[in-house]
Amino acid sequence: MCGFRQRLLRGSWLQLMVLRVLYEKPLHGYKLLEEVNSFQAGRRKMKPGSLYTILRRMEHSGLLDSIWEKKSAGLDRRVYNLTDKGFEMLRQGKSMIEEQQKVLEEMAEFYKRNFKDD
Repeated sequence: MCGFRQRLLRGSWLQLMVLRVLYEKPLHGYKLLEEVNSFQAGRRKMKPGSLYTILRRMEHSGLLDSIWEKKSAGLDRRVYNLTDKGFEMLRQGKSMIEEQQKVLEEMAEFYKRNFKDD
């Protein structure tokens, strides 16, 4: 698979994870980063710069919107929320997840057949 296609799929996967977390409730960037990283169960930690780049792109493409939350103490923070377009992308992500699940199930069966004792 070419590098561009891999980046595209990885970007789609991360976008789906962001949409999935924001489906539950609007969040500011730091809390969103914590939630996405915990969702990945420690397999891969997303860095803050990567998340904010994704958030800017998603907001620019209409998948998210944001508002500034005024804090009485501390810094104001930007809170992100799903738009209707973001909700639709999340809904359409179901087929991508099902395709990935099939591939993983086939790979698991391969390993069971060929590497029983490992």
